[in-house]
Amino acid sequence: MRGRNSGHTKKACLVIWLGDSWGRPFVICITEQAVGVIQQSVTRSHTYTLPKNSILQTPDDEKRGLSFVIAGKLRFYKTYSDGKQHTVCILSEDGIFGEIETFSLGARGSYVETMEDSIVLFIPAEQFDPLLRKHSELSLLFLSELSKRLREQDQLVEKLVFQDLRGKVLYFLNRLSNKFSTEENGYRKIDIPLTHQELADMIGATREAVSLTLKELSNEGILLTSRRTIRIHTEKALNELA
Repeated sequence: MRGRNSGHTKKACLVIWLGDSWGRPFVICITEQAVGVIQQSVTRSHTYTLPKNSILQTPDDEKRGLSFVIAGKLRFYKTYSDGKQHTVCILSEDGIFGEIETFSLGARGSYVETMEDSIVLFIPAEQFDPLLRKHSELSLLFLSELSKRLREQDQLVEKLVFQDLRGKVLYFLNRLSNKFSTEENGYRKIDIPLTHQELADMIGATREAVSLTLKELSNEGILLTSRRTIRIHTEKALNELA
């Protein structure tokens, strides 16, 4: 798997699903060295090349094993009886999800769909479970990073409960821009083609209310929006969120 931060310890992102009341997974990071141990220990795997809008998993078809996102982006979502979808996670390159004996990694009960052409490496559970038993430092690393993410989750819950809709939209877009963005003239372009409905699903609001809020933020120069593209002014957003 390819790392990113040249000159520093390279990391890959790992999603841990804890079944919390918000129905959202936690994302932790493991070192590229740990990923190397995983790669060296695996003797059997499958690589899938998938076009955009492919369904990789449904709630009734959950694979026992780990899947590594080699390229592309995946969306995890749940559906309800009224037909509405609720996006719970978006993974890009180096993301990991799946189900093994020790951890449930971010996919239980969800649909997994490609948002763009993607490549996914799947490792069966029987290949990975013995690895964690043999290399206990991997489990300890996961738990250590998870503790940090639990503290971050407290902040997320506070924002989503006590902020007004404007605050929720800004906070969530800022979080996305920290993970998936490119800098452009003081703005961060979120590198995910988000519709107003998808953003509304993420923060538990209606599409109409989110659309009005986005228009308001655009008029104030905090956001630049176009068809499925959102740019957020970093300084202005952070000043308001402070």
